[in-house]
Amino acid sequence: MTARAESTHPPAERQVGASARVGIVGGGQLARMTHQAAISLGVEVVVLAADPSDAVFGACPNVMLGAPDDLEALRGLALGCDVITFDHEGVPGECIEALEFEGFIVRPGSAAKRAAQDKLHARRLLGSLGFPVPDFEAVGSVGEAHACGERWGWPIMLKARRGGYDGRGVVKVSEEQLESAMATLTGAWIAERHVPIERELSQIVVRAAAGEQVCYPLIETVQQDGICVETRAPAQVGEAVSRRCVELAGELAGAIGATGVIAVELFMSADDEILVNELALRPHNSGHLTIEGCETSQFENHLRAVLGWPLGSTAMRAPAAAMRNVIGAGEGPGPSRRLAEALAVEGAHPHLYGKSPHSGRKLAHATALGSSAEHAAQRARRCAELLEGGEATA
Repeated sequence: MTARAESTHPPAERQVGASARVGIVGGGQLARMTHQAAISLGVEVVVLAADPSDAVFGACPNVMLGAPDDLEALRGLALGCDVITFDHEGVPGECIEALEFEGFIVRPGSAAKRAAQDKLHARRLLGSLGFPVPDFEAVGSVGEAHACGERWGWPIMLKARRGGYDGRGVVKVSEEQLESAMATLTGAWIAERHVPIERELSQIVVRAAAGEQVCYPLIETVQQDGICVETRAPAQVGEAVSRRCVELAGELAGAIGATGVIAVELFMSADDEILVNELALRPHNSGHLTIEGCETSQFENHLRAVLGWPLGSTAMRAPAAAMRNVIGAGEGPGPSRRLAEALAVEGAHPHLYGKSPHSGRKLAHATALGSSAEHAAQRARRCAELLEGGEATA
């Protein structure tokens, strides 16, 4: 079925029948898990993947090879689908705009998606809308960055406007390190005031095309070297902070007109100040614990949202849930070698991505339920450590 809008603004209440086909741009583990959620809904997924080694191969039968910046490949995907969505932020905005101009239904749309693709645009947009963001400036020289450090105090953060993730594209620098750091940077960057962080949080919202919204329990994330290694829900914060995060993320999702899953990454300071760090307009690593931890996973709700279907309950199935990422340490047999042992960890659920092992690559994750956030995290860690090839901690 060709996805054609009835006007230049597709009607928000558009409904898609049971024979729906969803096109996903990007063939990583997010597409793989979205396909898994689609099976029980009777939704057919077609994926545009850039590389035959992508995680979606071997899991989804309908995969097209093509680059995310190839408009002809994107158009070929859209021609056979009811709606197009994404598993990453790497599709150029002009390509999304071209699909929209031709009448294809793309969710989230280009205007909303840009807030997740360009940090400078996001900071300016959110700041203009009244959302709390760190102090920032676009910088193109050592002198401009130095002026920021003099104004805010040292150290400062340097962040790539586009493409940074998993610790890449983010540098914390002192005054003494600035010149050498700037010499290694390519592309466009912004400087930000360094924010002392008490906790890093993720508030996941799902917004349907007609404006219906649901929020998942607030999630706490644990970062190492800029990579999320663990998540826990509900976050161990006060009720007022949790309520503020839900309200902020819900208002933000509506303000930018997003559709589908929106992960709002937040900084919490020691005095409970909340700042918006980054946005992801797609299923997000911090939401993997919703697969077993909530009545409806983020992947199923993303599909429901982009198809215009009613959203599912986000209530937790247990008092707490946690997720631990399995990160590659180099070439080797991969997480499947000790899968049987990992499966024996009570309350834990391993999820393998089918990727070849490489250092720093997310190869799998383990989710777990428990009587408390720490109890669930301990179970998830034991499972993940076995998948990584080590000895599980007690």
